[in-house]
Amino acid sequence: MVYPVGAVFAATAYFLLSASALPIRREVPQEHSHEPILTSVRASLNINNPNAIADPVFGLLGNAAAAGGAGKITNLDCLQQATADQAFTNAKAAGDVEGMTNALIFRALERNTGKVGLASVLCTETAANPEIAAVTQHQDPASTGAAATNKAIVLALAKQIASIGGNPQDALKSGTFAPGNLNDATAKGNTCDDANDLQGCIFTQNLLVEDATADEINAAVSGVAVASSTATSAASSASASADAVCSTVTVTVSAAGTVATDAGAATAITSAAATATTSAAATATTSAAATATGGNLQTFTGALGGKSAPAVTAGGRGFLVAGSDSFLNVGAALGRSCDIQHNQCSNAANSGGGFAVGDCDTQNNSCHAAITA
Repeated sequence: MVYPVGAVFAATAYFLLSASALPIRREVPQEHSHEPILTSVRASLNINNPNAIADPVFGLLGNAAAAGGAGKITNLDCLQQATADQAFTNAKAAGDVEGMTNALIFRALERNTGKVGLASVLCTETAANPEIAAVTQHQDPASTGAAATNKAIVLALAKQIASIGGNPQDALKSGTFAPGNLNDATAKGNTCDDANDLQGCIFTQNLLVEDATADEINAAVSGVAVASSTATSAASSASASADAVCSTVTVTVSAAGTVATDAGAATAITSAAATATTSAAATATTSAAATATGGNLQTFTGALGGKSAPAVTAGGRGFLVAGSDSFLNVGAALGRSCDIQHNQCSNAANSGGGFAVGDCDTQNNSCHAAITA
């Protein structure tokens, strides 16, 4: 990733200076622990960045370091929210549900603080998007009441993800680490910070502590309806493209009644219409087929350590994973199935299964690739 030179220097200098200036029980940096979320939010933010925020990572730093990349944002306690808010706005305009989901998750990530057990200051401004406004950041797991606070944050996040048509179970990705020891002289605690781990070191090193169970999330989002503006934004965009093509078509009717059209334009219309309807048609077809056969839609057969990806079947709000987790679309359900397998595989690897967590990562990539295929 590329940051402005001055911004990188400011953040780096802060960490170097604070190592000697702050009490020894300072919380170590962890802003790159959820790297996939940062990567996604960066892409969405860069579509339109009127506040010139240097990079999403600055929103996860303490205020002294965050100032180096805050752009036009002057209330540093709200930099994380402002970043998430703009990324969400851009993703929504593009009909990008995954981008909106990751913007919401980013808003819920824990910010760095001055020491183990110190909670971060909450933003008191109101976000432009109500979905972002409904979420706040995780707190240091060693801080007072953190377990209950962070669980409430995850459940609120799950509701907002469900409201945009995303996978509410993804809210668990916002979780932080196990509580650190307030008397740990090294201040290392249970954190990690690796910008080169594109999968996110909190995931690859199995350091994430989930704040709620899958059942608790399902219960929290029960009855949450997808906002109509979100559900139709992508379809409207595709429809607009088709309309634009239609306006350029020349149709000629001969005296004999023969209709002649511009072949290229006709092809373009067909393509645009197909783009607008393929996703919905594929989902409907898959759902109908699954309902008719009761079959498992998860086709990936890899099973490292004897851990298979759990079955995906029609049911619930659309599709069920392992007979319980409910999803609106089959892609999200299949992805969750792959991730459950990855977690089980990683646990087996860490328990002496005869293979490495990296092997589980490779298998997980193959599982997700099978969804696309």
